[in-house]
Amino acid sequence: MRWLILGAGSVGGYFGGRLQEAGADVTFLVRPGRAQLLREQGLVIESPDGAARLQPKLLPTGAAAGQPFDAVLLTCKAYDLDAAIAAVAPHLGSATAILPLLNGLLHLDRLEAAFGFERVLGGVCHISATLGPAGEIRHLDLPPRLVFGERAGGGSDRVRAIAADLAPAKFKSVPSEDILQEMWEKFTMLATLAGLTCLMRGNVGEIARAGGAGIARAMLNETSAVAAAAGHGPRDKFLEATAQRLTDPASTVQASMLRDLERGGPTEGAHILGDMVARGGNLSVPTPLIEAAACHVAVYEARRGARKEA
Repeated sequence: MRWLILGAGSVGGYFGGRLQEAGADVTFLVRPGRAQLLREQGLVIESPDGAARLQPKLLPTGAAAGQPFDAVLLTCKAYDLDAAIAAVAPHLGSATAILPLLNGLLHLDRLEAAFGFERVLGGVCHISATLGPAGEIRHLDLPPRLVFGERAGGGSDRVRAIAADLAPAKFKSVPSEDILQEMWEKFTMLATLAGLTCLMRGNVGEIARAGGAGIARAMLNETSAVAAAAGHGPRDKFLEATAQRLTDPASTVQASMLRDLERGGPTEGAHILGDMVARGGNLSVPTPLIEAAACHVAVYEARRGARKEA
């Protein structure tokens, strides 16, 4: 298969790099600044699973269309989705599979509107990684995992073909026959983590030590109730592990949304917290704590927008 990876940051760079390392035909669609850095020093991965320095094939954004790719891996942030759609559109064929790894669920509607239901798979990734000061990808201690499948459920030839390409890479890849369940569970966890750490402006351990474990559990109850009302109630094992993760007094985990707030950048607040509140409202499920967190981030975004216009 010919793969197009939209983005070469901590997520796209890691999964795309490991795929290239395993022998797949991979091309990265990247902005000019990132492209220049990758030409100069290569795609660098630092990881407990082994370091790598690769010379990636690069396709600059805005480049003329050539032969369509077989699969596109979308790894952008939600607030960059419109630009990502425009960037990948010239490189798609009628049979190209689009595998998005964005957080939440709202992006599925936008991708379907742009490209049609049949082209868009469901997917989630689990990885703890960041970009270092020299642009290197630093994979931390969480084992990387990528789950994907047909949104209508069941298997398909293209899912099996993708699974065969991903299997040799240095991450766990899991074809799922119920990918929406996987996506809802991650959405539940992420909305709770983002709501908790952004509202309290601290990491999980700091909040737990300050007496906030009950708030964490109450937020998880809210998001889980929304998922259940939508027909994708989290499984018991997932809920138990998530509750433990969100109330661990020794944990230093915080949502990337909090890091975005602290650096003064754009956030996925509307895409994650706002969408969870909206879905709860549509399903008559009250979410007062998540609503408070969504309002908190929305006020930040409004102030940020006002500063940019000033």
